[in-house]
Amino acid sequence: MTDLSSDLDLALAMADIADRISAPRFRATDLVVDTKPDLSPVSDVDRGVEQALREHLATERPGDGILGEEFGTLGPSTRRWAIDPIDGTKNYVRGVPVWATLIGLMQDDEVVVGVVSAPALGRRWWAARGAGAWATDPLADHPRRLQVSAVASLADASLSYSDAIGWPERGAGDGLQRLLSATWRQRAYGDFWSHMMVAEGVVDIAAEPQLETYDMAALVPIVEEAGGRMTSYSGGSALGGGSALTTNGSLHDEVLRVISAQ
Repeated sequence: MTDLSSDLDLALAMADIADRISAPRFRATDLVVDTKPDLSPVSDVDRGVEQALREHLATERPGDGILGEEFGTLGPSTRRWAIDPIDGTKNYVRGVPVWATLIGLMQDDEVVVGVVSAPALGRRWWAARGAGAWATDPLADHPRRLQVSAVASLADASLSYSDAIGWPERGAGDGLQRLLSATWRQRAYGDFWSHMMVAEGVVDIAAEPQLETYDMAALVPIVEEAGGRMTSYSGGSALGGGSALTTNGSLHDEVLRVISAQ
């Protein structure tokens, strides 16, 4: 594996830039919020963060491509940065602290670096291929290495999901209801946080039925370097599948069977 340390350092520096823009504006009374064509909200902070990261990449990695939520695709596809400036914009504009900037580096079809920064939670997660997955939080003096849980029975598993809408469109029918019935504990922490909890080993299954590549790219290496597994609802690549199922690995095939049963 190519040394990814400089790319990870860059991604962490980009997260610092994003936090300096997004955190001071959180719960601002003059936040500007518009509605995109898909009826989802977008704030001036979403656009400001992504523009700042694009400008930083233009200086530090001018030959790399970019896939961003707000301003689309730029440059080559063989090596590109996937950016979600504010994952959880609905939370951000309502003052809910569960939101983050997602930064992933994709080489061909593999995500090799991922950073998730959630300043309102005081949390950050990151990974580079072959270097493990790590996190910081306000209660720890040093970064800690992440490891998924060892839960091996669905009846003992904790499930977190983002939304009850969109499961039939992903071929999962009433798969959410089956999962809710089959698991020990169910919560809707939602968005990036569900998947990061799987990487930490405090949740065993996370599921989101409707996602884009920039929503998922940063999450993949963190989950996988922690020992977990992340696919679409069909079991293929999450990046191209439009949905994300994350588990501790041991439960993955069983969960796929449950959500795909007709």
